[in-house]
Amino acid sequence: MAYSPEDPCFAAEFLLEPRRARCLCVVGTRPEAIKMAPVIQALQASDWAVPYVVTTGQHAHLVEAPLKEFGVTPNRALVIDRSSGSLNELFGKAIMEIDRLIELIRPICVVGQGDTSSVAAASLATFHNRVPFIHVEAGLRTGNMDEPFPEELNRRIAGLTSALHCAPTERSRDNLLREGVDPGNCLVTGNTVIDALLQTASRELPAPPGFPDQPRVILSTAHRRESFGAPLEDALTGLRAAVDTYDDLGLFFLTHPNPKAHEPAKRILGGHPRITVTDALGYTDLVAAMQRCWIVVTDSGGLQEEAPALGKPVLVLRDATERPEAVDAGAVRIIGTDSIAVLDAISELHCDSRHYARMAVPVFPYGDGRAAERIVGEMRARLVGHEARALNFVPN
Repeated sequence: MAYSPEDPCFAAEFLLEPRRARCLCVVGTRPEAIKMAPVIQALQASDWAVPYVVTTGQHAHLVEAPLKEFGVTPNRALVIDRSSGSLNELFGKAIMEIDRLIELIRPICVVGQGDTSSVAAASLATFHNRVPFIHVEAGLRTGNMDEPFPEELNRRIAGLTSALHCAPTERSRDNLLREGVDPGNCLVTGNTVIDALLQTASRELPAPPGFPDQPRVILSTAHRRESFGAPLEDALTGLRAAVDTYDDLGLFFLTHPNPKAHEPAKRILGGHPRITVTDALGYTDLVAAMQRCWIVVTDSGGLQEEAPALGKPVLVLRDATERPEAVDAGAVRIIGTDSIAVLDAISELHCDSRHYARMAVPVFPYGDGRAAERIVGEMRARLVGHEARALNFVPN
């Protein structure tokens, strides 16, 4: 299909900067927005590329705000009817819309981050168009297709279709090599979430609205599909029991818009004088909450990466994690969702100051704040023939 400057796909910078390469950046969810923002910033600051940012609507109305916090405005928001709520509906329609964008924009590459349905759809649509797909945060694996679901499948799809795999750690790179990925197409970059975290935490941040004033505040989230139902309710029951047990504890719980996560959180945690249940925060407020909290209890992948860098112990409400580096470093512990296990793990940190101190040492297994620089440098070397190549990230 011929493309036209009158098509709304075209941003003014494409017309003003015809010699700069077009990079289509796909963002589907709030975590993707946070982790893609440093890459988009680096592309914007470059002298060779123009990023075209499209949001898929997977997390409708939740991605624009975090992008805005990093000075990024999407060029287009896809309108995808998800009336059935089906993953297949999202996946199929996202492939079709991204396919059309690729045909219209004719980018030099497509960039996606992580393991969402949007990323899997983008990687497949890109592959079918014979355009290089750049996968940010490549190589994370649990080895279990049911946990996390459907993310384990999504990242394997991206792993099969990517031209450049930007692995956050050496272990992630090893996962890709075991699957037969060419070592020359794998780069250890660190995780861009540490870029975003350090950029945000460098400022003096006020406490987020509703943050409890107890001496020890637990920051918590829980939203994984595989935990919906009894596992999630058990975990929430354990959190409430911990606050009931210790008078100096408060709980700051961030809900997810999915009713299967939101409803039980409101029902089980609501009405307690030392528990605040609130909607998802902007990224600046989230970092402020991490800075002030005592510990983090979560099933979130991003918080497993961010909180250790701030010296906050993390208890993971899952049976496995694709982020074992912080577990090995002693900053993260996997506890599952059983209510007694949740209460016991919190009690151990509350009652044993030496155990808490060991977990509260800041560690940086996931990055040094330069991941986006490495990614964009390698993109330039591969896509436009620049001689300088990025060096692998090596944790301290």
